[in-house]
Amino acid sequence: MSATLYKQIQQFYDASSGLWEEIWGEHMHHGYYGADGTQKKDRRQAQIDLIEEILQWADVRQAENILDVGCGIGGSSLYLAAKFHAHATGITLSPVQAARARERAEEFGLSSKTSFQVADAQAMPFADNSFDLVWALESGEHMPDKVKFMQECYRVLKPGGKLIMVTWCHRPINHSPLTTSEQQHLAKIYRVYCLPYVISLPEYEAIAHQIGLQNIRTADWSKAVAPFWNVVIDSALSWKAILGLLRSGWSTIVGALSLGLMSRGYERGLIRFGLLCGNKL
Repeated sequence: MSATLYKQIQQFYDASSGLWEEIWGEHMHHGYYGADGTQKKDRRQAQIDLIEEILQWADVRQAENILDVGCGIGGSSLYLAAKFHAHATGITLSPVQAARARERAEEFGLSSKTSFQVADAQAMPFADNSFDLVWALESGEHMPDKVKFMQECYRVLKPGGKLIMVTWCHRPINHSPLTTSEQQHLAKIYRVYCLPYVISLPEYEAIAHQIGLQNIRTADWSKAVAPFWNVVIDSALSWKAILGLLRSGWSTIVGALSLGLMSRGYERGLIRFGLLCGNKL
């Protein structure tokens, strides 16, 4: 990962994570609104439901040693550690996020079951075959080398373990390449959210086969999660959020002003929410 991109991602999440937690809570990811996206529910419940739906889809019934790649402030790590009575390790590029995750683990009495550190997901500081569940929820989009990222996830996965990767994608391009308009739309999203680029779900699946993952499954849940962005937009209009934005700095303000980019991306079928899981034999 280039030093410039590393710094951009770190600064973006250092600045915005506190406001997100204040307004939305600990889960820094999409919510699940039913398979067709029509279910009305509390926004935080929708985020918890996403975790549960992913676990059910991937048929995860138990885990002992979990790696949360791109852990934010520990939302998934703490949830999974408590659910499976497992040990969860979270990595993030943001020192602010790692510190807050450790604070939250202590608040929930899970310090002995969790650990959080600043680390690059493309060069993880873990031995081969360390984890029986590698969980990457909305972090793949930040990776400048998707192959290296997935190779690292595979490397630290134990034989018999499972990789679950859920990430922002663009539409498949096997039948028609991205148009100039679509490329321009994506470029704006990349600038706002510090993304190098995204790829399609079929491209991720091809990488999964390339690195040796077995029993590969994929799914597109774009309809189920698309309402999330309109809910975020509504919440950003509260006085509490506006004051928080002013305190958080320019990059967070730009991110808030650009929320419609994601909403419109889903509407036009450009942005996709891709799931992939598989095992290491």
